[in-house]
Amino acid sequence: MSNMETHPDELVRAGTHLSERGVEILTSREVPLGGPRAMTVRRTLPQRARTLIGAWCFADHYGPDDVDQTGGMRVAPHPHIGLQTVSWLFSGEIEHRDSLGVHALIRPGELNLMTGGFGISHSEVSTQRTTPLHGMQLWIALPEAHRHAASNFQHHVPGLVPLDGGTARVFLGSLAGDTSPVPTFTPLLGAELSIEPDTTVHLTVDEEFEHGVIVDTGDVRINGTPLAAAELGYVASGLRTLSLTNASPQPARVVLLGGPPFQEEIVMWWNFIGRTHQDIVQARDEWQNGSDRFGRVEGYDGDPLPAPTLPNATIAPRRNPAS
Repeated sequence: MSNMETHPDELVRAGTHLSERGVEILTSREVPLGGPRAMTVRRTLPQRARTLIGAWCFADHYGPDDVDQTGGMRVAPHPHIGLQTVSWLFSGEIEHRDSLGVHALIRPGELNLMTGGFGISHSEVSTQRTTPLHGMQLWIALPEAHRHAASNFQHHVPGLVPLDGGTARVFLGSLAGDTSPVPTFTPLLGAELSIEPDTTVHLTVDEEFEHGVIVDTGDVRINGTPLAAAELGYVASGLRTLSLTNASPQPARVVLLGGPPFQEEIVMWWNFIGRTHQDIVQARDEWQNGSDRFGRVEGYDGDPLPAPTLPNATIAPRRNPAS
């Protein structure tokens, strides 16, 4: 998925606050994704208050969107460097094409992990076969040692893991005795959790990880702190147990992200992650000039996305504030 903001270097505060129980709450902001009728997504990462959770650096939450009425998602070929993208659907279907020649259908409950590394381009178009479209797009920052890694695309269908009071699908990392076979460049956790009505689920987690919980549905509380739909609750490392409560009479659904604090500064602009302003300038120039670095996406009916105009100032590195 492309960052379609006009000024992608700008971060805004979106109502971040700290609860009495030490949970940092990040509210989402609406961002037009583009397309014929500008599908809107809800973005919780990055923000000024928090750039990353582990190596997770970008989180868009969209839908449910009736693609028959709205036109759905249509994101033309666009580039990425220095990151991986995770596509995770709750419902609907997206057609993925990339410059590796991969043509795949992204479906609910199936992990699709694309590695940008030195450079890749791809397109994403929702199909009309299923509706509504509902899911998340997540980005992972690559560490310095691997940020020029070879481009790659991986697909995995995680099984349903029973919990005491719910279920989990672990698409990256390990949780509740289940481990995803998909390798990552830094330790990570990514899982979709379903929590039964009026139930609390207690999860044993890696105490070296910080964690974020993004609410899709339900009246959810993390360690006693209530979260509204589309909010992200952040918990710092040092805990061995996370408690997730669904206080509603219907099942709740959340996405749990985690990883050890990412110690490197990153320069993040549009669809690029580098370490310096010059990394971004070079990648933008190469994309605009049709460099072989990003290859070509075959089979998409339309022109690739042009890069936004660079800011007049040097793009500053980002990292999380000291805790």
